[in-house]
Amino acid sequence: MNRKIGVLAIQGAFYEHIQMLRELGTEVIEIRQKKHLLNNHFDGLIIPGGESTVMGKLLRELDMLAELKKLIDNGLPVFGTCAGLILLAKNITNDKDKHLAAMDISVKRNAYGRQLGSFQGNYDFKHIGRIPMVFIRAPYIESIGVGTEVLAVVDNNIVAARQNNILVTSFHPELTGDLSVHKYFLDLI
Repeated sequence: MNRKIGVLAIQGAFYEHIQMLRELGTEVIEIRQKKHLLNNHFDGLIIPGGESTVMGKLLRELDMLAELKKLIDNGLPVFGTCAGLILLAKNITNDKDKHLAAMDISVKRNAYGRQLGSFQGNYDFKHIGRIPMVFIRAPYIESIGVGTEVLAVVDNNIVAARQNNILVTSFHPELTGDLSVHKYFLDLI
């Protein structure tokens, strides 16, 4: 089945997600304005990594936040990486702001420290196996709610999870060349 995936393209690493989806033969719509949410049909959405504070501010300024939240709350499959994970979390322990607040998780922004704390390695991802993971100023999930499945743990920290229609990773699968996490997301749709 050919799927059409929207990629939030207002800030961050959206281009890399687009390239990976195209490698998997998926049609992509770049979501840059509210009209792109309202005037297009897509089967799933990717919210990329970037700067969560900037992305949250842009979503508000572009009047996209409420519409995005409505789509996600109504069951649109969504995959958030790094900043996307932060935007989707119901609670951010070291930030007073909430954005989409769609997933019952508590996250810590920049949990591994500043840019110098960035790292990569091969780790286990439930349902997929061992995959490369790149962490750049990454958050991690401090706690999960009922019905949330932990998919990956690195150094005793939750770095990937799924709740109903929402998949999140604190790492950047789009920077590895490994298509397995994107394929996993497409298979969930």
